Amino acid sequence: MPHPASVRLTDGVRLHVDVSGPDTAPLTVVLLHGWTLDGRTWHRQTAALRETYGDAVRVVCYDARGHGRSGPTTLPSATLAQLGDDLAEVLAQVAPTGPVVLAGHSMGGMTMMEYAHRHPTDFARRVAGVVFVATTAEGHAHTGYGVPAPLARLIRLAETTCAGLLARCGGLRTPPPLLHALRPTLRWLLFGDACDPADIRLTTSAVARASLVSIGGLRSSIGAQRRLETLAALGDLPAAALVGDRDRLTPPPCTASISEALSAAELTVCPGAGHMLMLERPEEVTAALCSIVDRVRSATKITRKATRAIRARRTATLLEQPRRVRARRGVPCP
Repeated sequence: MPHPASVRLTDGVRLHVDVSGPDTAPLTVVLLHGWTLDGRTWHRQTAALRETYGDAVRVVCYDARGHGRSGPTTLPSATLAQLGDDLAEVLAQVAPTGPVVLAGHSMGGMTMMEYAHRHPTDFARRVAGVVFVATTAEGHAHTGYGVPAPLARLIRLAETTCAGLLARCGGLRTPPPLLHALRPTLRWLLFGDACDPADIRLTTSAVARASLVSIGGLRSSIGAQRRLETLAALGDLPAAALVGDRDRLTPPPCTASISEALSAAELTVCPGAGHMLMLERPEEVTAALCSIVDRVRSATKITRKATRAIRARRTATLLEQPRRVRARRGVPCP
């Protein structure tokens, strides 16, 4: 079972963190949730990773500021840039050493890109693999809401206008009666052909915990982010990208551009699935995670073996130096 912890950021905000596995695990997997959601959306993957790898892998899942059980955000700090900085701080405190695999859903994937953009040296030093789930590196460039273009433009105008109003509501949360009335809209917007009632209940309860300022404030930076060049700079980093072909928020073209930017990315398209792949297609998401974890673990073993071999050769060379020096001087060697 995950045990709860907290991380205090430099600006005083406390983040709720769930940790599964020992501090001594040779690899850490960090799971980042989507906009208006919280870490519970990863519950099936957390359980699967623990069952598959036991104490060999540590799993960390935290709620972003203004979401879930974490502390509040303000309007100036409700940005992807801030979330990227928060991720850097979480890694420094919770997983300060050893390789890390990052997996992000929607806004979580964008947070990973922001971390890579704003902290490139730290990212290159720590991150050994990435998994992008239903996310985009091009803001709302491909978001069509699954409707004709003229209607999509109207929906976007209404969405951005409402976001601006919500951003001024501070720490208030969506009233339960309104959230109940919006459940059919959430079902249509976030899920594909089929939806388990338990999954929509979990999603709705997560939205209920997000502050209105975080929901509204983050909308502008989410829509404006452009990070394909950042991804291209990651080279052959082990990567996977998944999308549902019924995703109305981050449709397949979003994931296709991510896959093209990442030369080593494994692309998975889930038929009939929408935006909530961790809940709709848990097996596919878990398989992608395990694939990257296995690649990283194999590479780490090879690296360690190669390092030991290099050290052994260096030690042998150092031990042989006196013998070689004596031989060059004509002194008999024992």
